[in-house]
Amino acid sequence: MKPWLWPLVIFVMAASIVAGFAIAGGGGVAVSSFVVLAIVLFAIRAVPRGPIGPAPAADGRRRVLIVSPGAVEDPAEVGEIVRVAGLDADGGGAEAEVVVLVPARIGFLDRWASDVEGARHRAQEHLVATVAALAKAGVAAEARVGDEDVVQAVEDVLQSYPATEVVLVSGNGEDGVDSAASELESRLRAKFRHVRVGA
Repeated sequence: MKPWLWPLVIFVMAASIVAGFAIAGGGGVAVSSFVVLAIVLFAIRAVPRGPIGPAPAADGRRRVLIVSPGAVEDPAEVGEIVRVAGLDADGGGAEAEVVVLVPARIGFLDRWASDVEGARHRAQEHLVATVAALAKAGVAAEARVGDEDVVQAVEDVLQSYPATEVVLVSGNGEDGVDSAASELESRLRAKFRHVRVGA
């Protein structure tokens, strides 16, 4: 929600309370409570849809963020990622800085119990396997575990790592990756690529 809308929201909330009392007397509490609740729920559900990431840095350095919800170890799949991301010798990959991000997939019961350690541990295992496979293909990369929501994880990492390119890897039936790809494609300031593996 745009910042200038907040005073309007507060005005509508106050006006609904006053109008509820003026029209319905004692029933005004119920009417105004309903209106206030509806406005609050609308505000909570409003998701920011602005651009993601900083403007491209002027230093000309190439920074690639590879986002993989699962482990990628198969040499053919790793080769496809390297090719599409332009990290091979033909794409000038030797000069690129690379960070691999794996979102921590938290199960319903773990979320309910606020137990995220298991999910973070699994994400770290996926991360180690993916970074090791990339290293075998000649790509050195840093590793990070992120939020379970792919878009939020990318947005968080871009606060400290100004990627010039984001490569989303999907395959093996991960939930929500295609919708995340659509959102990232429309909101990222950095160049975006989507690689499907394991099909």
